[in-house]
Amino acid sequence: MIHFWKMNGSGNDFVVLDNREGSLRLSAEAVARLCHRHFGVGADGLLLVEPAENGADYRMRYYNSDGGEAEMCGNGARCFARFVNKLNHDSLEHVSFETMAGVIEASFPGDDVRVDLSEPFDLSLNESLNAGGNQLTVHSVNTGVPHAVLVVDDLATVDLDALGAAIRRHERFAPAGTNVNFMQVLAPGKISVRTFERGVEGETLACGTGMVANAIIHHELTGAPPPVAVTVHSGDTLHVDFHEEDGRYTNVSLTGPAEFVFEGEIATSL
Repeated sequence: MIHFWKMNGSGNDFVVLDNREGSLRLSAEAVARLCHRHFGVGADGLLLVEPAENGADYRMRYYNSDGGEAEMCGNGARCFARFVNKLNHDSLEHVSFETMAGVIEASFPGDDVRVDLSEPFDLSLNESLNAGGNQLTVHSVNTGVPHAVLVVDDLATVDLDALGAAIRRHERFAPAGTNVNFMQVLAPGKISVRTFERGVEGETLACGTGMVANAIIHHELTGAPPPVAVTVHSGDTLHVDFHEEDGRYTNVSLTGPAEFVFEGEIATSL
């Protein structure tokens, strides 16, 4: 039996496991089964809490629902921070944790969680790509994981599954592939986003690193100052802040909710 917690950040949901003792050895198949919405708990991804190795307070390991380990997850990072604060009887003001994308710092303003993220890199604007039989203008940036961004007039009319899948596996982003975001500008500094997530292979209600990618692309294209308000498919609005100078982005943060849904035990063969 595995004891688990179910959490969500703006509708992006996670199975969370406490592995500080190091007793869990999860195969990709076990992770996928735990995340399966019919045969398991059901989630977009899985978070493991482990001891830190390089001086932070904890180590966060993140797996997509297909069982593959990924570098980072912005909504997952907020849930992870909320969870380890619970382990510490909600006594923390700040917490740090290691990820494959670097060390993340988190704090707890009001009812929200703020995570300070690593510096984005591999920024590219206005690339012309043929995907799904369409000639598209695509922007991209790595905000801990790779993201492609397309600006659209109306999110409601986007064929997200078809276009998302075509761009996600486009040779431009080979071999690892990319997450794919569709952004509608509501006003300067206010955007709405839908995301096709790599590893989930479909749309999620929110994607934290995707929100950051879209905010940066929005700033690059329009000059809108931070913070940028990002409304996601769940209906929540989160805030992305940063400092930009000469094309370098520092002090990047994402602030929004991280909530407990339920906890329980599940039988699984690992």
